[in-house]
Amino acid sequence: MDTQQNTALTRALAEVPGPLPTSGVIHIAIPHTDRFTVVGNHLAQHPDLSCTAVGIAVRIQSLPQGVEVGIKALAARCREGEKRVAAALRELEAFGYLQRVRNRLPSGRVITRTIFCNQPTALLRPRRPAAPQHPAAAPAPRPAPAQTPDDVPTPAPAPAPAQAQVPMSAPAPAPAPAPTSAPGPDMSAPPPVPPPPLVAAPPAPLFVPLVPPPTAPKPPPAPLPRPDALTPELDRAATALLSDLRRHAPQFMLSETEVRQLVPGVAAWLERAARPDAVRRILTTDLPHPLRHPAKLLKHRLTALLPPPLPGSHDLAAPARPRVTVTPFQNCDDCDRAFRSPTPGHCRDCREHRTHHTNREHPSEATRTAA
Repeated sequence: MDTQQNTALTRALAEVPGPLPTSGVIHIAIPHTDRFTVVGNHLAQHPDLSCTAVGIAVRIQSLPQGVEVGIKALAARCREGEKRVAAALRELEAFGYLQRVRNRLPSGRVITRTIFCNQPTALLRPRRPAAPQHPAAAPAPRPAPAQTPDDVPTPAPAPAPAQAQVPMSAPAPAPAPAPTSAPGPDMSAPPPVPPPPLVAAPPAPLFVPLVPPPTAPKPPPAPLPRPDALTPELDRAATALLSDLRRHAPQFMLSETEVRQLVPGVAAWLERAARPDAVRRILTTDLPHPLRHPAKLLKHRLTALLPPPLPGSHDLAAPARPRVTVTPFQNCDDCDRAFRSPTPGHCRDCREHRTHHTNREHPSEATRTAA
């Protein structure tokens, strides 16, 4: 008898239309009459926005225009700190709900204006002119003044077809022969089918996230490295190293099956001249707490931290520099000018002068040479 019963809640549940669900939430929708804000489901149920970002968006949407909605102002109104508020504002800005624009005043001061849109996808569609909210607010049509019988306009004659319109200055055309009766439209033919309405393409999203969602398919893991040739010596050394890990880290109590699965990875490290103590230190250092799957951790480290093979002596040798042949300088025998040539002789000007002088003195030889 001492249990308090909420009769108001019981009465409200009785007024919910339809049968109540057996599980899940039960909504008691009481219409708001004052102090309420309309929030779309595209924001309240956004699949990529965090709950903090949705709450900050609802808080901004409920504030009147002109209220400061910066990081410090929102942190003073909410329980979240400045870091969480800043992260939420970045999310809303990435999805188009929030936009921060920097404007320069006539005085030269730069201010930041914050613009919030409650439905950013509607900005991509053409907007129709808004209809008046209240019919009573629309201006009443003015009554037309009473018209007397003299003011009643006479109906204008119907305009003649374009073919019958003839300018007044043109002579009257000769009477044409009476046209034969044109065949009427075929009433038995089916009416033309109107084309299907054009379906507008859905608007492109304002923002395409670069980070895939958690439900996106993950790429397959990289395979465990294997040596070029798993010799008996490598197999024995890798098995001993894996079996000895529990002495250095008790968390690595591996089964025999797990050891056999990880042997090729350790053998690939040993084949690349990795020292056993270095391999052991890399595999057992900086372990997570608690370590739930030691074999998976070893496989990940053996795959992701595999060192490259040691380079050979020919790889470490410095590359041979290409030999550049330099043509030496020579002094001209006539003008003593310096020029580049593999053999001594005359420069180009002296050679041309000698050829021209020879052609003038012995034209027959020049003609014979040209022939």
